[in-house]
Amino acid sequence: MFEQINDFDSDFEMDSRLVGPALTEEDAENENSLRPKTLDEYIGQKQAKENLSIYMQAAKGRGESLDHLLLYGPPGLGKTTLAQIVAHEMGVNIRITSGPAIEKPGDLAALLTNLAPGDILFIDEIHRMSRSVEEVLYPALEDFALDIIIGKGPSARSFRINLPRFTLVGATTRAGQLTSPLRDRFGVLLKLELYEVEDIEKIVRRSAAILGVDCDEAGAHEIAKRSRGTPRVANRLLKRVRDFAQVLGDGRITAQTAADALARMDIDPLGLDNIDRRLMTAIIRNYGGGPVGLETLAAMLGEEAVTLEDVCEPYLMQIGFLTRTPRGRCVTRAAYEHLGMPVPQDNARQEDCQQSLF
Repeated sequence: MFEQINDFDSDFEMDSRLVGPALTEEDAENENSLRPKTLDEYIGQKQAKENLSIYMQAAKGRGESLDHLLLYGPPGLGKTTLAQIVAHEMGVNIRITSGPAIEKPGDLAALLTNLAPGDILFIDEIHRMSRSVEEVLYPALEDFALDIIIGKGPSARSFRINLPRFTLVGATTRAGQLTSPLRDRFGVLLKLELYEVEDIEKIVRRSAAILGVDCDEAGAHEIAKRSRGTPRVANRLLKRVRDFAQVLGDGRITAQTAADALARMDIDPLGLDNIDRRLMTAIIRNYGGGPVGLETLAAMLGEEAVTLEDVCEPYLMQIGFLTRTPRGRCVTRAAYEHLGMPVPQDNARQEDCQQSLF
């Protein structure tokens, strides 16, 4: 039922961080066995899941294909998994590709003409499609037809190829980078949020059962609270903690085993790693808590600016340790307290950061 097309090697990000949300080759090899197959097995995202269930039941009741669906949110939250569940629940085939892999309009035409009625075409990172490919996609989404031009100049001819009614499921981590014409052609838009610790804990226990790992409730909770609200990170940490439990313990994951293993991996109780702490420490020690520009921080830490912006900052902002202002990045009082550093008595700079937010 599932068919993956084109080469995804270019989509694997070189992210050595255990708490990084980027998909690695090891994740891709192991995620298929851990992915839920039905909507009932899918944990978390209650509102999105309930709405999607209604849309699918209504489409099946009318004997129609599901309307085009856009899934957006941070990486690692289960957008690809949800697309495969939709195909399973609708009883249709799914073809999986990514935006950068569709290089030419002809590539897209080949994909669309090989779909059967009701099939799902899943395009990951859809915001990275080229503009020429996107233009060909518009009539396919609206009219289920392809307009192909053969030849050049006065001898050019236009042909229209009718397509079966299919469903496009697009996934993106940057919905703001989608062009308005493309975004408007999706009938259903679902945003996936970072998970609560309780939901991540359920995912850890389910994954442990599939992997044959003895993990008690306290051990699952310890892993869950350090997973940054991301199932992909939780599953990755579970496998690494399993290694420590197997070699240094009796193979059972308890709260103490998980805490010791994660401490060895330099992941603190909030899920922050060395890069996160270096970023906040640099702002405090070198710039008095901020503001400081992103490029300056990247050069000082020896990291790519896009890594700091897409991987580190969203979580630090969510837990209230970092703020973005027009003048640069600032750390908050909570960051000082978490790092065990004295909060400066003169808060003029901090107040300046807060005022610039407004």
